[in-house]
Amino acid sequence: MSGLIHPTAVIDPKAELDSTVQVKPYAVIGADVKIGANTVVGSHAIIEGPTEIGKHNQIFPGAAIGLEPQDLKYQGAKSKVIIGDRNRIREYVTINRATEEDEATIIGNDNLLMAYSHVAHNCIIENDVIIANNVAMAGHVKIESMAVISGVLGVHQFVHVGRMAMVAGMSRISRDVPPYMLVEGNPARVRSLNLVALKRRGFSHSEISKLKQAFRLLYHEGIPLDKAIAQLEILTESEAIGHLRDFLQSSIADGRRGLIPGQK
Repeated sequence: MSGLIHPTAVIDPKAELDSTVQVKPYAVIGADVKIGANTVVGSHAIIEGPTEIGKHNQIFPGAAIGLEPQDLKYQGAKSKVIIGDRNRIREYVTINRATEEDEATIIGNDNLLMAYSHVAHNCIIENDVIIANNVAMAGHVKIESMAVISGVLGVHQFVHVGRMAMVAGMSRISRDVPPYMLVEGNPARVRSLNLVALKRRGFSHSEISKLKQAFRLLYHEGIPLDKAIAQLEILTESEAIGHLRDFLQSSIADGRRGLIPGQK
């Protein structure tokens, strides 16, 4: 056994660990688990398979990854968790496998999942996302890249949170959060553009100006949402405006739970 693996760790012979993986005391790693180079598995963490974990991840003490979903429809299918590279999974985070055969709960790259957050079956977290403490995500939630989900809140099943959105702490997220917006409250409302993130991410003055126009059109003109979305096409095209329009259209057309509204 590698000198990087503590003698009290319990590792199934069918698990596949790169020679550079560190496993701390009393961690448990089951069969059908694959872990990539330079990943660290903290003390008392539990990883069950099928689970694939990439390179340079930090899994902190007590995390539980790859356990069966908390879904009454689950019938023992060999579903997966797939985790990319350079993620930080803090203390007592839980990440459940998907429900059906050949489905997966997916976490991309460079994400931070803070302590006690829960990622339910079939969730997708893209890249560079921050999930704060005690966030509970129900099944089939999707969080797009560079979003920030603040602490002590729940996200309803099938909800999508758009790129670079920010959700304020203790909000109730029961409908889709549009990209680039700041959402807060119970019931939640779109309060403003997430201007701090746009500036930190290097958006130009011109790009921010276009998104401000879009925000006014969607939330201050008092016109029906479908007409406001159609009018986004008359704005000077940009990748951000295009992504915002596509997100809004899919939220309505895909039969999901609809969009969080603006302030009344």
